[in-house]
Formats: sequence, C-alpha cells, structure tokens
Amino acid sequence: MTETSFVEEIEKALEKSKGLNIKELLFSYQGTFYPATVCSAETFQALENFEARKDDVVLVSYPKCGINWIIQIANDLIATTLKTKQESTELPFIECGDPEKYQRMKQFPSPRIVATHLHYDNLPKSIFRNKAKILVLFRNPKDTAASFFQFHNNAPSIPSYNSWEEFFSEFMSGQVAWGSYFDHAVAWNKHIDDENVLIMTYEELKEDLPAGVKKIADYFGFVATAEQIQSIANRAIFQAVRGKSQETHGAAGPLLFRKGVVGDWKSLFSEAQSQKIDAKFKESLAGSKLEAKLKYDVYCKA
Repeated sequence: MTETSFVEEIEKALEKSKGLNIKELLFSYQGTFYPATVCSAETFQALENFEARKDDVVLVSYPKCGINWIIQIANDLIATTLKTKQESTELPFIECGDPEKYQRMKQFPSPRIVATHLHYDNLPKSIFRNKAKILVLFRNPKDTAASFFQFHNNAPSIPSYNSWEEFFSEFMSGQVAWGSYFDHAVAWNKHIDDENVLIMTYEELKEDLPAGVKKIADYFGFVATAEQIQSIANRAIFQAVRGKSQETHGAAGPLLFRKGVVGDWKSLFSEAQSQKIDAKFKESLAGSKLEAKLKYDVYCKA
C-alpha cells in the first residue's frame, strides 16, 4: 500500500468540495454538522460497530487544534521504536470515508492510529470497552477559530465564509463542521482524570516539543532513547512538517500546516469578539482543570 493512495483520498475530498457553498458542504447527523464531502450517515452507522483494539493509538481533537501534527509524531514514534511503518490508504479520521473502511482496518497491523474530531459522546463505544488509550489535543479557542476560518478561506477548493464576522458567529453557536468547540471542551473536561485519557495542548508542544514527544511516547508505552525523541522532535518542528506537507498530504498539505503559530487570533478578532469568547469560555470552563491546562489568560488576552 503506498502513501500516494492516502494523498489521493484527500485530493478526492477536495475535488468534491469544489463549487459548493457552506450550506451545501455541511450536513447534519444527530444534531451536529459534518462535511458531506468526507462524512455520511451510512459511515456513521457503520462506525457504531467499529471494533477498537486495546493497543490502538487513539488521537482526538476538535478541528484545527493540531491533530495532523500529533498523527505525524505518533507515526514517527511507531516507525522509530517498533521499526514498522504504517502505510495507510485511508483518510486518517475514523468518521471520514466509506462505510467499508472499518472492514479494511481490521487488516491493519497493530498499533493502529485511530484519529478523530468526534465529540466524546460520539466515539465508538468499543474504544472505552477495550480500554484503548486516548490522547486529546486542545488548542486555545481563539487561535482555533482563527485557524478554522483561514482553512476555509485560503483553500481554493473548500467553500468560504462571506466574512470573518459570519464565521465567528457560526463558530460561537457551534454551527460549524464537527459542532461546538465549547461542547467538545466541556465533555472532555469531565473525563480529564480518566485513567485512559491524556489531555495535552498545542501550546505546550510549541513551548517544548521534545518534552511533548517524550510525554506521548511514555503514555502509549513506546520506549525511545533521548536521541530518538530529539530526532522525532526535529522532524516534527513546524517548518519541517510544512516543508514536506505537499509530499505527505498532497495539495491539502500547505493548507493543513499553514502558520503553526500561537497568537494569530489577534490579527482577526475585534475587541467585542474577544470579550464574547472570554465570556463563553468562562461560562463553560471557569475554574476547571482544562482551563488551567489551556493557560487561557496567557494565550487569550491581547
């Protein structure tokens, strides 16, 4: 199986998006919006019977919080420590693709990377039943919103929003693909102390990438030397990832790995919008462990 077929899957999804507007792109399943170009009701129904393995590497994040970055690090850890390369021809997110993909995934060697943007309540029950370890990556909500908007509006084949104001209002009400950031955050905060859940942040990876790689390796039980950790971190530095993104993700690469900075929200947010998100965050997560982890006051105050 070659990497090109994974790239082909991404290119196919981009091709399907051409000429659609936002309303045509999104379809609702059980009250949440998803992109119709990569998700379908049939796939969601089939996903309910997905059989997770105990050694699956389950990676979760809300869109635009850095999950493609974590997928690369996990793949590199597997390749480096187990000397096996995961050649996947599937779209990396379990909710994306055709309903038959779960049959094909049964053939994948362990450990499989199982990535998703799904809300806690919508994850396949077998993940919990079989006690697979879950790594959840969060990013501060302001940079998440800014990055999500730029993704729509910089990708020529993906439907754009008419304005940042329009996107911001949809983001705040959870009327965007994969639903509400705040609902996602509140749900995971309730499970922050669960034995098989590790919550990390985009910002902590940016602050100290080698420490982040080591934390991921230790959590999933990959035994790596200090040199291996350092070389995986070097390959995962944003510039390196972006430099190879065309090769790894095709045309979508430079769109998925755009700027990779913290604080980019300041170029888009008005004072009123900034205050609106502060109030919503406070109402959702004030005093929570997730708030402390996200260092909201450090990253979300101008």
